[in-house]
Amino acid sequence: MTEQQPPPPVPPGFGPPPPQYAPSAPDAPDFLAVDKHSSVVVDASGVAFDMYDIVVDFAWHEIRSVHYKASPNGRALMVAVIHIDGRVYECVVIPKPRDLLRSWFAQLAWVLNYYRPAG
Repeated sequence: MTEQQPPPPVPPGFGPPPPQYAPSAPDAPDFLAVDKHSSVVVDASGVAFDMYDIVVDFAWHEIRSVHYKASPNGRALMVAVIHIDGRVYECVVIPKPRDLLRSWFAQLAWVLNYYRPAG
């Protein structure tokens, strides 16, 4: 019988992704709204805004509340994060095609309710 040898070392660049790039839990829902300048992501880690290449991440423990509505002209999704210290951050995303806005509202409501149920 031969002794079992340890597996060879994994070359750099192979293996599981680093934690920040690992996929979220399969049961955890997420939301993504994106246009050519901005995006909103809601997932297990919190809420992230990307506006003209400026990225702001909010962990759930830093968030007092999240609000969303249609823009005054009804053509964009407006999402606001109220930080625990009272500051307000907002991101606007314009869907293409416009019909996508309705599905964004439904999906965003469901995902926010999953992570921040009322009560």
